[in-house]
Amino acid sequence: MNTYLIPTTAPYVYKPYNYIYVVYANTSQEAYNIAKNKLSGYCTPQWLSEYEYYPIELYRFPSDIFHESKKYDILNPILLNTKGFEHMAYFKVNWNNYTEQLMRIASTENWSNPTYPNNGILTNYIVKTYDKLTSEKKVIIGQSYALFNTGLFTKYYEPIYAYQKGTDISFLTAYELSSLGISDRPERANYFEKPELLLFDWHYPIDVYYKHILDDERNKNRLPKEFLNSNNMVNILNGAIDTMKKRVSSNYKLAIPQYYDGKIQLLLPLCLMSDDKPDVAIAVTKKETCYQGHTCLTLDMAYNNARLIAKPESNWLSQ
Repeated sequence: MNTYLIPTTAPYVYKPYNYIYVVYANTSQEAYNIAKNKLSGYCTPQWLSEYEYYPIELYRFPSDIFHESKKYDILNPILLNTKGFEHMAYFKVNWNNYTEQLMRIASTENWSNPTYPNNGILTNYIVKTYDKLTSEKKVIIGQSYALFNTGLFTKYYEPIYAYQKGTDISFLTAYELSSLGISDRPERANYFEKPELLLFDWHYPIDVYYKHILDDERNKNRLPKEFLNSNNMVNILNGAIDTMKKRVSSNYKLAIPQYYDGKIQLLLPLCLMSDDKPDVAIAVTKKETCYQGHTCLTLDMAYNNARLIAKPESNWLSQ
């Protein structure tokens, strides 16, 4: 059994090949087949099977395959016959193991709720942030390190950067980076290419996906039992939506953005059982002449999703 390192990219991004996937196989062809099967949506080079001794052939790769420095990061442990190749795929870690470390330097915030205990909100945040930065090509790969902007701040409003060298990951400020001789300052993730999507236009109707919201078992479990036991669910839901639109028209801050499936959506509070206490949030997407109301989320779920973009300040979703 041999170790093969497969150059690949993020899904639907074709070059440069800036990720390394570790495969254990008997031949390069077998390694290639394993990579193709497991990395659905990712791009792996078709010419991989041409090389029988794949790691050594890294020397022959043209310069646009991946950063020159990364070749030696990969080759050195191979030539030294050491283990631990997995760390070459930067930040491919279980982020649950790093939330306490990050919380110690970030400004104080509650990163847990009953649905997402043990800093589950922070874990979701950092995983999704890294994915977004990868798609924006904002993860810096240096000669012996990798770096990205977490989007979080210290209590002094200093940006916090995730820094990996070898297998070690730490969270550093700009001052600490410059002390290491690192001048790179990667940007934060950008969710605001179309700022107009962040405001709810109450003039537009909301086309509700009733079948999903009222019939799908997973979505029904998010709704109040009293509501589900009523014999006029549609009227209650429509009335809650009408009232919500009036409230949002008088206070635009009630509409909270979330980033889902590569798109900006708005989370809007629905008071199903009481006039002043939201039970769930309905997620809506802007179309040309309307909004589409796809699904309802519990308030815990809504907060977790919204926190990816910014800490929600609206009272109905604040923790």
